[in-house]
Amino acid sequence: MNPICAAVFSVSLLFVAPAFAEIPGNAIKVGVLTDMSGPFSDQVGKGSVAAAELAAEDFAKESRGLTVQILSADHQNKPDVGLNIARHWIDEDGVVAIVDLPNSGIALAVANLMREKHRTTLASSSLTSDLTGKACAPTTVQWVTDTFVQGNSTVQALAQRDLKSWYFLVVDYALGQALERDASAALSASGGTVLGAVRSPLGTIDFSSPLISAQSSGASVLALASTGADMINAIKQAGEFGVTPQMTVAPLFIQLSDVQALGLAIAKGLQFVEAFYWDLNDKTRAWSQRFAAKMDGRMPTEDHAGTYSATLAYLRAVRDANTVDGEKVVKQMEAAPIDDELFGKVGIRHDGRAVHDVYLFEVKSPAESKAPYDDYKLVATIPGEKAFRSLDAGGCPFDAWQ
Repeated sequence: MNPICAAVFSVSLLFVAPAFAEIPGNAIKVGVLTDMSGPFSDQVGKGSVAAAELAAEDFAKESRGLTVQILSADHQNKPDVGLNIARHWIDEDGVVAIVDLPNSGIALAVANLMREKHRTTLASSSLTSDLTGKACAPTTVQWVTDTFVQGNSTVQALAQRDLKSWYFLVVDYALGQALERDASAALSASGGTVLGAVRSPLGTIDFSSPLISAQSSGASVLALASTGADMINAIKQAGEFGVTPQMTVAPLFIQLSDVQALGLAIAKGLQFVEAFYWDLNDKTRAWSQRFAAKMDGRMPTEDHAGTYSATLAYLRAVRDANTVDGEKVVKQMEAAPIDDELFGKVGIRHDGRAVHDVYLFEVKSPAESKAPYDDYKLVATIPGEKAFRSLDAGGCPFDAWQ
């Protein structure tokens, strides 16, 4: 299948409404650029498309006559493929926003293109903190979490258990590099040390050699600067090689789909930070049941929730600003706090960072779990202003926007 023509989903209201002068054809086209077939496909993929469709359906109830189309495509974790799809969408199909964007390398490239085209990037599944740092743009909003939050919060949680010597297994592209960088900085600030690191390409299956090196390092923490299939394989093999009895495994970016793939018998006791869990409160449970109805019973990951919330907030901002100009829409999103169904109170900062609470979770044991997807127990709530990097610490070159 041609990835550019993968799918189109449309929602509109069946009545005549006032025209929006600055929105061509009263239509908003949003592209979900995702991983349908690679190591992140369970975290995002079809679920991200379903989440964006739910946002379009909900917006239809308040759209004032605007039509929404959701397009989707598989970037195959190849930056050139992702960039070509994005360019085609903008130039040929009239797409005005791109959401999801797992794979930080692709997200950075697409965000730069969207800035040039004055369209909006909704980085709901992109983790690199560079998106709101040195690579920030007035057309980018980064939802959910980032490498600073994941690294810093994990370091702080483990430091309370006096686990301060780390060894990194790093997926060698933008995500892993940023996770290692941000976690190492937090570790140094807390008085900890890095005893070594091994980098492996995305899609690595055999981690035997890196795990042997980690085991011989004497470090107390095995930090996994990866996610998806790479991280799942590393955790499974750490158990097989006998690493886990002597080292604490610290997954720096794990989601519900990863825990499901591991199984509670292997994942039990893992602690990590996420911004969303389907069973967190009544609102998250209600929305997650709607999502599950579209996804054959599967519960959403935090990336799925982020794609829904970012898309809905964007659509409302387009409506209220009466424009699809990226800079103007993002300014509209920044204008007032958002009372979000899934993430609570959300504020969009000038660097594009969506700030909201995040949570420290622990995976339940099989005995503690009472139903399918009953996988997490809440350890602590981390207020957004403490979890996220401060505005002035990120190095966003605001002056270059002029």
